[in-house]
Amino acid sequence: MINSLTYQLIHFYEIFVSLFSLTYILFYVLLSILSYFAILKHLRYQKYISEDILIRSNHLLGVSIVAPAFNEGVSIVYNVKSLLSLTYPKYEIIIVNDGSTDDTLTKLITEFELVKIDFYYQEKIVTRPVRGHYKSTNPIYSKLMVVDKENGKSKADGSNAGINSSQYPLFLCTDVDCILKRDTILKLAKPFMENETRVIATGAGIRISNSCEVKDGFLHKVHFPKDWYPRFQELEYVRSFLFGRMAWSQINGLLLVSGGLGMFDKEIAIKVGGYWHKSLGEDMELITRMRKHMHENKQKFLIKYIPESLCWTEVPETREVLLRQRTRWARGLVQTLFLHRKMFLNPKYGKTAFLILPFFFVFEFLVPIVELLGIIALIIGFFNHSINIEYLVTMGLFVYIFYLLITLISILIDDLLYKSYANYKELMVLILMAIIEPFVYHPLNVYASLKGYWFFFRQTEQKWGVMIRKGFATTEKVTL
Repeated sequence: MINSLTYQLIHFYEIFVSLFSLTYILFYVLLSILSYFAILKHLRYQKYISEDILIRSNHLLGVSIVAPAFNEGVSIVYNVKSLLSLTYPKYEIIIVNDGSTDDTLTKLITEFELVKIDFYYQEKIVTRPVRGHYKSTNPIYSKLMVVDKENGKSKADGSNAGINSSQYPLFLCTDVDCILKRDTILKLAKPFMENETRVIATGAGIRISNSCEVKDGFLHKVHFPKDWYPRFQELEYVRSFLFGRMAWSQINGLLLVSGGLGMFDKEIAIKVGGYWHKSLGEDMELITRMRKHMHENKQKFLIKYIPESLCWTEVPETREVLLRQRTRWARGLVQTLFLHRKMFLNPKYGKTAFLILPFFFVFEFLVPIVELLGIIALIIGFFNHSINIEYLVTMGLFVYIFYLLITLISILIDDLLYKSYANYKELMVLILMAIIEPFVYHPLNVYASLKGYWFFFRQTEQKWGVMIRKGFATTEKVTL
């Protein structure tokens, strides 16, 4: 009786997994088609609207770069100099010293000749107390402002203080350790100025700076990461940014603009309350609230994605730090979905309710759980001698080949468009990583996701943790 019931349960699970996998694959085939046409559209559109003309336009929008900093004394000077080198006629840089306990503020004051100023600070978004604002006495650094505040225990609180201190209608939120291309502001601001429908946010591709050559805070030469975990993350970034997000942008379905590089309509961001300081996925949660606000006010809007790598950032190099980061991301995902659960299948919220949120619930949240159930079913089937080996091998091989095809297409498109690597050897290493990723790297992500869900539902105290950065050295050639 028990063996019969076990066999029926495993048979039911096989049918479920088959249907789930087929639906998953069909969705990604659709995303690949959408991504292809979105990239073609972007490339064609660049030829019609000259960026040089846009820069000289009277309608050029000002941009405030907001970068919170906590204990970034190792590289803060080079970080700021890199931001000051960006090419855009109308922008400011707001560095938020979020209660650093090291010499971050001292180095900023000394290097950039800062003095405390009287500043009319409007707390449109509530944050921890702000202690003061600093500006340079040197005209060369006139674009720079430093905000000193008490530590808010999250990047969100620091970002909100920067938004409150900004003067321009658009703000670009980034991390101080990020290296931006010189034309990043223009690329991200362009959609806000050329679309009749209101654009409320834009994002672009992020790449990994580990092992890249950096000179005085500027990206000198791009290299494929030398360490294993950054290599897997490089592969992951290429696939998700170029392939996934470009497709969602095509149908105005983006629910995530990376916290490392995202430009926002300040008016809308303030109306929805800015970043939520309790969120562990503050970038996704803010976009969800902005979409919700626009739907509720029956305003048409767009969220655009630029299929170009405009930002390089340092990523975790050890398993411990990587797992901590991915656990937080997973917890942020379920936290956002739970917080906005009343939007699901609510006609008021259009495609956000019927397409985007259900997709993230089924194909982002549920996938690790389905994989865990699959492992349990295999173990039970093994001890009961009820495993269908032929079915298992066929399904596994089919899913693996599909995954590999999607990944290789992403790598090919990226290399054809942007020539991101120094030589073909680095490209071949990336392809090798794609072949072994499902067996080496993917299980770590599944484990981190399940751990994040467990922490959320147990309401364990939420912590961000710290990633120790190597920073920028002062030598001619630097490895991050």
